[in-house]
Amino acid sequence: MRIGELSRRTGVPVPTIKYYVREGLLPAGQLTSPNQAAYGEAHERRLRLIRALLDVGGLKVAAIAEVLAAVDDPAKSIHKVLGVASDLLVPRYPAAEPDEALLAAREQVDELVTQRGWQDVHDCPAKESLAMALATLRRVGHEDFVQVLDVYAEAAEEVARADLEAVAARSARSALDGVVESVIVGTVVGEAMFSALRHLAHVDRSSRMYGEAASHGQAAAGGDGEITR
Repeated sequence: MRIGELSRRTGVPVPTIKYYVREGLLPAGQLTSPNQAAYGEAHERRLRLIRALLDVGGLKVAAIAEVLAAVDDPAKSIHKVLGVASDLLVPRYPAAEPDEALLAAREQVDELVTQRGWQDVHDCPAKESLAMALATLRRVGHEDFVQVLDVYAEAAEEVARADLEAVAARSARSALDGVVESVIVGTVVGEAMFSALRHLAHVDRSSRMYGEAASHGQAAAGGDGEITR
């Protein structure tokens, strides 16, 4: 297809496609004449991946180049490629002198990793992100909330299992570009889905514990704790 057709199929403007080619994010088309180039399905897949990394993942051009380099490296396994992509999505915090809360939180994260038997995560930036969150809880006086960390970890394992099973199903029928795209979209959109589900569950649990129905139930209880009729 010509670049105009590629633009129509992907929704990416022609000047933007040319910019991606200049930046090395997208391979150049095959020249058919001095002023014309042909593009194929591989270019379309790569463009969709670039847009997923940019629009959904919120990555900068330099980070996108890093992911694409991993995708194109035949020596890298799917695990390594997905690691590069997912690590870039983890929030980074400004470097600061660690205080007592952060040091304690880092130890707690290390203990959690060991107890859960999580593999190949020692250099993962998500460890520091988790430590920062735990340290913040300590600083604001809500360290009791840390007691549910194991519950969160167990839920995270279940979500990760579901995510990767979906990726495995896709990898059986898709090029690596498509697999990485599913990880990016799944990670970002999946977090939004999980956040919404958690909110709905919060509302339901709050209603059961503190809502009108719960209040009526408590009012109807007798002195010995039994419901009066």
